[in-house]
Amino acid sequence: MPNYKNMNILLLTVPINDGMVQSAKVSEGQPLFVRVKSVGTYQYLQIVESRRSKEGKIQQKVLATLGRADQIGQDGTLDALIESLSRFSTQCLALVAGKSQPQTEARKIGPVLIFERLWRSAGIPEILAKLLEGRKFEFDIERALFLTVLHRICHGGSDRDADAWREGYRIEGMENLSLHQVYRAMAWVGEESAEDDAQLGRTPFAPRCVKDQIEEALFSRRRDLFMNASLVFFDTTSLYFEGAGGQSIGARGHNKDHRPDLKQMVLGVVLDGEGQPICCELWPGNTADVKTLIPVVDRLRTRFGIAQVCVVADRGMISKETMAALEERQWQYILGARMRAVNEVRDEVVAKLQPAGQDSPRAGFTLVQPERQHQKDPSPLQVTEVAVGGHRYIVCYNPEQARKDAHDREAIVGSLQEQLKQGDKTLVGNKGYRKYLKAGENHFQIDSERVQGAAAYDGLWVLRTNTQLAAVEVARQYKLLWRVERIFRDSKTLLRTRPIFHKWDETIRGHTFCSFLALVLLRELDQHLSDAGVDVEWSDLLRDLEALQVVRVEHEGKSIRLRSQCQGCCGRVFQAVGVAIPPLVMGVN
Repeated sequence: MPNYKNMNILLLTVPINDGMVQSAKVSEGQPLFVRVKSVGTYQYLQIVESRRSKEGKIQQKVLATLGRADQIGQDGTLDALIESLSRFSTQCLALVAGKSQPQTEARKIGPVLIFERLWRSAGIPEILAKLLEGRKFEFDIERALFLTVLHRICHGGSDRDADAWREGYRIEGMENLSLHQVYRAMAWVGEESAEDDAQLGRTPFAPRCVKDQIEEALFSRRRDLFMNASLVFFDTTSLYFEGAGGQSIGARGHNKDHRPDLKQMVLGVVLDGEGQPICCELWPGNTADVKTLIPVVDRLRTRFGIAQVCVVADRGMISKETMAALEERQWQYILGARMRAVNEVRDEVVAKLQPAGQDSPRAGFTLVQPERQHQKDPSPLQVTEVAVGGHRYIVCYNPEQARKDAHDREAIVGSLQEQLKQGDKTLVGNKGYRKYLKAGENHFQIDSERVQGAAAYDGLWVLRTNTQLAAVEVARQYKLLWRVERIFRDSKTLLRTRPIFHKWDETIRGHTFCSFLALVLLRELDQHLSDAGVDVEWSDLLRDLEALQVVRVEHEGKSIRLRSQCQGCCGRVFQAVGVAIPPLVMGVN
């Protein structure tokens, strides 16, 4: 009698026809199978051995007749036999409905697999390993940082929230990671660099930290590829604290989130011409925007070896000192100009433009982009060039925006007229109303000259540049700065860096830098999707990735993992990034 104890059990579902014997196809390595034999009106289940004779013919031998299929199927005999046999199999786990009580655990794997690949292809584990040489942490810092970055992408929030959130995801290497160790990883990223003469490269507002070394290593890895570092975009935003705000980085300043009651920090991000994040700057919350541009420009040269670059920044960065410093360093720039606040721009540029009419393009302007025919078309654009006192200005006009500005102003003035009939005391505190009011003898009234003067700025934005680029190209390059503004919207909504509860400057810098690393991975994902021609909304992409789960079923000392089906765009995203989707059934342990 052959020894069947260690053989695999093959479970098959086969069609049954009256009066015929049905069996599975015999194949090498599978000598046993179940056959259904019809005898009259009854059907019997038999265990059959199939083997090949010396002459090459297949011979079958009935080892056992289990019984009538209807009887053993109803009284539980067949279920008990299958369950008993499965105990000896290394590839099969049998569960009986209503009897077996397995332990189950479902975890999401879609975002983990995608961003783990992007994390490794960016070279972040290797960079961290090199920086950690000689440091003896008792936990894996790389895993702690990846957890925080992935949490920032998928959910966002505090590091404490990330520690609880990870329970719903299957992330390798997280089994023994504690919340305290995550905090220590944040502190390491934000600690002051221990390099010789490292602080020579600091800004007036912040020390040089480990996170700066990570940024430089990431830049170095991409530098030899097809990157455009001759053009950089810079912008800032503010992030407020729920807690104390660290020892020095948290301070009260101009809060762009309208929370002057809370301490904040200033976050600056620099992107290259391809939209790739180069670095981020983290400063105390009372740092004025006009003071930040020059230190960033100087650090681009010292940190990244960028000898010549054109800086693109918005009007918040402009001051006389900033312009003089850029000219002294002979750096090219494209900067937004304050149309109302700067006398030269207001009186010599805007005031001397011919009034906008119905003509297209506007008199004195060159048509760059016509009016939109479809919603997804580029916004309309017209440009002209004005030289004043050796300064070169590019005036940009968007007729679509001009109509919106006029409509909004008419709505404000109409509402203001109604409000004045009821009293004017409450109007002074309203910034939108106040700019159109003037003091009368006994009460405020609408200033018609201000209303008429505001129309001159409808749809306009003015740039100042010292480049030799054509006016059209200057306007196009400045519009790319809106990528940075989108990055900031992402960092506050999509990435949800807040709330920030950390008490120390080091952990605050580490926490915020993880949002920067998240932006790096998202930009890599965007590039892969674009190259593959996959156009999908982020909310749909994240939903479909998170729907991909693995279910672990454990019963009587054995476990098996089952993968859910791909939904929506999930399969296309995996293909675009070059990640293999796991099999539907993964091995029994």
